[in-house]
Amino acid sequence: MNIALWIARRFSFARKRFRVVNVISAISLAGIIVGVCTLLVVMSVLNGFQKLARDLFVTLDSPVQVVPKTGRSMRISPELLHSIAALQGVASVEPFLEGEAVLVGPEKNELVMIKGLSEGAHKRLVKAKHAAAPFFTGDKVSVGELLAYRTELRPFSEISLFSPELVSIGLESLADPYLLPALKISQSSVASLFSLQKIFDDRFILASNSFAQSVLLMRVDEYSGLDIRTGKGFSDKKLLAVMQEWLKENRMEKTLVLRTLEQKYHDIFAVMELEKWVSFSVLMLVILVAALSLTGTLAMTAIDKQRELFYLRCLGLEKPAFMAIFIIQGGMTGVFGTAAGAGLAWVICKAQELYGFVELPSKSAFIIEAYPVEMKVGDFAIVAVTAIVLCLLVSLYPARKAAQIANSNSLDVKGS
Repeated sequence: MNIALWIARRFSFARKRFRVVNVISAISLAGIIVGVCTLLVVMSVLNGFQKLARDLFVTLDSPVQVVPKTGRSMRISPELLHSIAALQGVASVEPFLEGEAVLVGPEKNELVMIKGLSEGAHKRLVKAKHAAAPFFTGDKVSVGELLAYRTELRPFSEISLFSPELVSIGLESLADPYLLPALKISQSSVASLFSLQKIFDDRFILASNSFAQSVLLMRVDEYSGLDIRTGKGFSDKKLLAVMQEWLKENRMEKTLVLRTLEQKYHDIFAVMELEKWVSFSVLMLVILVAALSLTGTLAMTAIDKQRELFYLRCLGLEKPAFMAIFIIQGGMTGVFGTAAGAGLAWVICKAQELYGFVELPSKSAFIIEAYPVEMKVGDFAIVAVTAIVLCLLVSLYPARKAAQIANSNSLDVKGS
């Protein structure tokens, strides 16, 4: 193998006369570099958009939530909150409410989602959005901008909110008059309009937990779940593992479950992930074409080096060594091209991350000015391994052609 490696290095890097095979070899190498670089840059940009979407969701939802396994509510005690808050990596734990409600406005009515926030969660949201004033106070609510536009609402507009459960109670009260005291429609007014993320802006209303409880007909200690956030230096995956262990230790797996952002908004993140790997498959064709041109390069090298290979055969070089020469040569081209392409992609992505020199077509239509990027080690590893494996596979044909010399008794080597 050492001999095969030495010969492969001589064939690849020794000084050569200018020939067509050298031009094709340079084109193959350039194709691998460009293909790997383009693929990694595109994947990093798609990662950046996915991270941006996740960051927008995190402004209102937490990376990990504790929710009831069945039903729409769970009872939360101070002891439960203290138990979770004491876990490693937990920066905050806040109860929240979330449910459907009917919005009755001055002009239009619509089915909306009401999100109840604790005082701590509300303060964190105000700080994260650098808001000059609270989003809501008391019985006043904050309405998403798209929802407000569609229902013709503006600050100080008077609205009414009631849940579908209130309609059910109203129907039951026809047979049971004792349910009549529960038939109360919550009155409110719009304190502000918010813009967080399209899904929230299009359908959500933010309110205090106490007001949301009155709308959703829940008791004082009943909530939809718990928002759990991590501290600095502690990943969401580690937090999920810690919470899973906590559920097992406290034997709450039958009543409570953990829900991540990817699970809650599965359709959105699944589409983004699919888009990423479809791009991977399509752009991998560029690398495949470059690798196939490498087949021609190695085959022409085998033909060009017939005399040298024949002499090596006479010196006792066996068939496996002949094959190894060209497989190693193809592998070296793949490794060098992949390394150069990955390095170039890292430089481009890092420059974009630091300086944002490639701006979005219409900056006014987006919340960011330049294309976001996020480089992942896993993406670089997958692309590198795939590119190198392709180069090794396409080297098999020229390796077999070169190995025919092992069975030849003269320089007149024919066959494919």
